Amino acid sequence: MPQISLYIDAETLKEVETAANSANLSISKFVSRVIKKSLKSEWPEKFFQLFGSIHDDSFSVPDAPEFPADLPRELL
Repeated sequence: MPQISLYIDAETLKEVETAANSANLSISKFVSRVIKKSLKSEWPEKFFQLFGSIHDDSFSVPDAPEFPADLPRELL
């Protein structure tokens, strides 16, 4: 298995050690899981079920802004 070296300050190392101990994992296993989790591009569970779940009349689509001072565009 490939290995990497990390250079971190003592305070961060202490926090990593504490978090790894709390999770009953080695530092290597803990850091590996954190890295893998941060690289995943997943949506949270049931994320898409939230669409349309708020019924509130105060939510509305704003009117499109007008740009009266906008200059005509050059045709390409």
